[in-house]
This record gives sequence, structure tokens and C-alpha cells, in this order.
Amino acid sequence: MRRLHLIAATSTLALAACATVPKPLQGEYASTKPAAAGSTGERIRWGGEIIRVDTSAEHSCFEILGRDLDDSARPRRRDESAGRFLACRNGFYDPEVFTKGREVTVTGTLNGSEERKVGEYDYRYPRVDADVIYLWEKRVARSPYYNDPYPGFGFGYGYGWDPFWYRPFGPPVIIVRPHHPHPAPPPRSK
Repeated sequence: MRRLHLIAATSTLALAACATVPKPLQGEYASTKPAAAGSTGERIRWGGEIIRVDTSAEHSCFEILGRDLDDSARPRRRDESAGRFLACRNGFYDPEVFTKGREVTVTGTLNGSEERKVGEYDYRYPRVDADVIYLWEKRVARSPYYNDPYPGFGFGYGYGWDPFWYRPFGPPVIIVRPHHPHPAPPPRSK
């Protein structure tokens, strides 16, 4: 019985180690989202996808589509928005590195808001004076049929290959290709 408790405690610690927040993003922050931004001076940690980067000689401002954060403070990949926001920081951030669609997490202090257009709509962006703009590595797309965290042992967590072990979520994707029959050979001449 004691051994079982030891295994459970070790497993819990191992899982907790998997969801660590990077050191620059650690700390205590308000739990508000960009769409419900509160008072100026509030310390926040928000994340999302870069929409645009405006750079000048003194600072760079990021227009970001806010997303909820996971346990490691990385933006979640979902088709929903927590609201847009602006994050500005002194220094030059190259728009070729901080490209549209890249994921970032920002820490800083709320400093009012700014009105900008989104299409024909007037949108109020909460403005963050950023301390940290953390650019996440690009996500690597993996085959849905290869879900083995222990490479070298085969598919399915080391139990050998099984085509039914992992199924992607959602309906199957069916690709229909048009059939082009081969042309008939020319008639033979006698």
C-alpha cells in the first residue's frame, strides 16, 4: 500500500512538472480578460496571436487577438477570442520575426485604452505597457496516427503498433479526387 502511495505522489509531481510557466512569465496577475479590462495600473498576463506589429524608432506596439492561457501561460488553440488588446514596449521588435499568427504571452500594466477601427467597427483596445513579450516557438504538426511519447518503442506507448490506438477528434476527412480514365489507345493500322 505504501508503494502505491509513492507511485501516486511521483506521478503527480511528474505531471505538475509538465505544466510549468516560463520564468519571465511567472508571478501574480489579475484574472481579467482583454474584453473586460478594468482599471489602469492593473498587472496582467495575457496572450494570443499577433495580428500586426507597428514599430517606430522608440518602441513597438503589438495588436493581439487575445486567447485564454493554458497552465503554462501559452495561448490555447481555439476558435474563440478573449478580446483584442495592444501591447507596447520600448525597443525594436522585428515584424519579420513577430509575424502575423505567431503566439505571444505578454505581462505588464494596463495603461488606458485606444480606439481603432476593425473593418468599419470602432473597437476599444486596452493598452498594456509590456514588461515581457514572450514569443512562443511555432507548434509542430504531428501525424494523428503517431502519438507515441516514447520514440523507438513503436506506436501506442511502447505496446506495439495498433491502428486503432489513436483516432483524431471529429468526423473523418474524405478526399474525393476526380477520376480521369486513361484515353483509349489509338487503333492499330493493318
